[in-house]
Amino acid sequence: MTFLQWMAVLGLLLLILALASAYLRWLPVTTSVIYLGFGALIGGLGIGFWQIDFIHISGWLVHLAEVAVLVSLFISGLKLRLPLGDPAWRSAFMLAGPVMVACIAGVAALCHYLFGLGWGVAVLIGAILAPTDPVLASLVQVNDARDSDRLRYGLSGEAGFNDGTAFPFVIFGLLLLEHESLGGGWLGEWALSRLLWAIPAGLLVGYLLGRLIGHLAIYLRARHADTSMSPNDSLALALIALAYVGAELIEGWGFLAVFAAGLGLRHAEFAAANASTLPSEELVRKAVPHLAEAGSTPRELPLQGHRPDEPSIAAGVLVGDMLTFGGQLERSLEVVLVTLLGVVISAHWDWRAVPLALALFVVIRPLCVFLLVPGRMLDRPQRLLAGWFGIRGIGSLYYLAYAVTHGLLPEESAQIVPLVLSVVALSILVHGLSTQPLLSLYERRRGSTRDEPS
Repeated sequence: MTFLQWMAVLGLLLLILALASAYLRWLPVTTSVIYLGFGALIGGLGIGFWQIDFIHISGWLVHLAEVAVLVSLFISGLKLRLPLGDPAWRSAFMLAGPVMVACIAGVAALCHYLFGLGWGVAVLIGAILAPTDPVLASLVQVNDARDSDRLRYGLSGEAGFNDGTAFPFVIFGLLLLEHESLGGGWLGEWALSRLLWAIPAGLLVGYLLGRLIGHLAIYLRARHADTSMSPNDSLALALIALAYVGAELIEGWGFLAVFAAGLGLRHAEFAAANASTLPSEELVRKAVPHLAEAGSTPRELPLQGHRPDEPSIAAGVLVGDMLTFGGQLERSLEVVLVTLLGVVISAHWDWRAVPLALALFVVIRPLCVFLLVPGRMLDRPQRLLAGWFGIRGIGSLYYLAYAVTHGLLPEESAQIVPLVLSVVALSILVHGLSTQPLLSLYERRRGSTRDEPS
């Protein structure tokens, strides 16, 4: 497909979304379903305008999907403001740890015993389908930095952590395919380097870097009374890049480092706000109501009782601008990647994905959540929803492209690619159709519970 055709496809899709936005927001579906449907329409399932084989594009798709996941992970970390010791974090740790590992085991066992796949292929499929996607799960994550709902917080933390904690098991699957058994000493080396070192190293590097750069940026902006918004986009990209590179240089997980960098920056804002319950970006919106007004210069804006050299104001402008920029970039990448999935699914559809997806969405993940997440962390309705909202998406596309470009044999790719792509497409479809109605029901019930007299 030529660059001109690329521009035509994306331009047409974005035009439709822009003109129909007033109608689309009333539809009980997520926009990712629309992107997927559009891709299928212009692909082999529709008019056949654009037909692509996943194997042929995996070389550049792996980098595009990686960028999308990195941006989403950073923004996810930036939204999570509660201290790490807060009880709301506990469900995130359980979902991203024991629940994810149990889901990998369940999917691998199903692929091995139901479809007759070898253990290496089965484990790799389980690891690729394990992570809850940070891009497509944005609707079920925290609404803003003040949102402390344990279901939303748990899913937000899970989406941030498990895109990095799933990576060791993707590597495990590739090594199992290479060595064909657990013998030979590679298992211990994998556990030491990929689990015991890479996970904490990535988290520590990213968090310290985010915290340090956050404090420095806030200090400099406050000292110079600088409420200019222009450099903050570059700072966000710089922090993502440096956290990722820093972790990779010491053989830590870059995904975890970028998520932790967002957390570190948010905690720098929390410190600048003197641990106020009001996030600094909301303080800025109240104190500087015309911050984005055309023609206004930062030092001329009314601050309504606040000075531009206050650390909380500097932190609010910094974080608010990063959230806005990151959200826009995240949505743009989502449009491209989910549309691509809709296009390639026609060449890779596998009907075996239907029972696999049904088992994963309805049995394996819900059962793992109920068995491994205690009721004191999430109540029964919250565990039901946490079990259902294991949305697979762009993170799985990245891991699949990574596996294809890192040693998979053609016959192994032929077994893995159709199953994974088909399950991800089904996840986008069924979760996209059900997310908004279920969340609306959950919010109504939680609201009525809070309104009951004690």
